[in-house]
Amino acid sequence: MHIEPGIVDGAKMALGSATAVTVLGYTAKLAWNSIKQDGIVPLSMRSVIAAVLVFSFFEIFPHYPVGVSEVHLILGSTLFLMFGAAPAAIGLALGLLTQGVFFAPADLPQYGMNVTTLLVPLLALGALARRIIPANTAYKDVAYAQCLALSTAYQGGVVALVAFWAVYGQGAGAANLAEVGTFGVAYMAVILVEPLIDLAVLAAAKGLHRFKDSKVFHSRLYRAAA
Repeated sequence: MHIEPGIVDGAKMALGSATAVTVLGYTAKLAWNSIKQDGIVPLSMRSVIAAVLVFSFFEIFPHYPVGVSEVHLILGSTLFLMFGAAPAAIGLALGLLTQGVFFAPADLPQYGMNVTTLLVPLLALGALARRIIPANTAYKDVAYAQCLALSTAYQGGVVALVAFWAVYGQGAGAANLAEVGTFGVAYMAVILVEPLIDLAVLAAAKGLHRFKDSKVFHSRLYRAAA
């Protein structure tokens, strides 16, 4: 999902900075709400764990350049279900920044666009989860169809935003659209795999029921909505 250097350049890059300020501002609002509800220590722990996981997904797990971007396992819906919206968003932003600072400095100018691409679909998952997961269902008990809907929505949002940035930067010429299409098709594999990973992680969470009172995981993982 990284926008390759040169896809968007010059004055056009200002839009990425503006969108990043917006999504990070909304993330800060969610973080403040989380602090009021659970306290700063749980938010900090979950965010750090999420950031380490995200860094691993981006830098250690297999990732391949395809078309206008790269194909990664992002596992945004998994992070959302395990840790909640605010820690997942903070983890994605920090993990991406850590990778850029230490391993991919060429990606730093595109950070605003890339963090927007990661966070906008994630922030939309909260509304979707409220619609498709009943309030009396803990996240550990969600069905495959619900995991598939969340993962498809997240990954579809990522693909849509990558396509937006590519067309915004390079126009709607046939060659550019072909590159965008190649990336989108490649990402179908991720959309098929991630719900299975979600279910595997949630199955493991069921076996770790002793952590239901732990501050490491979001309370909704083991309990129905308050």
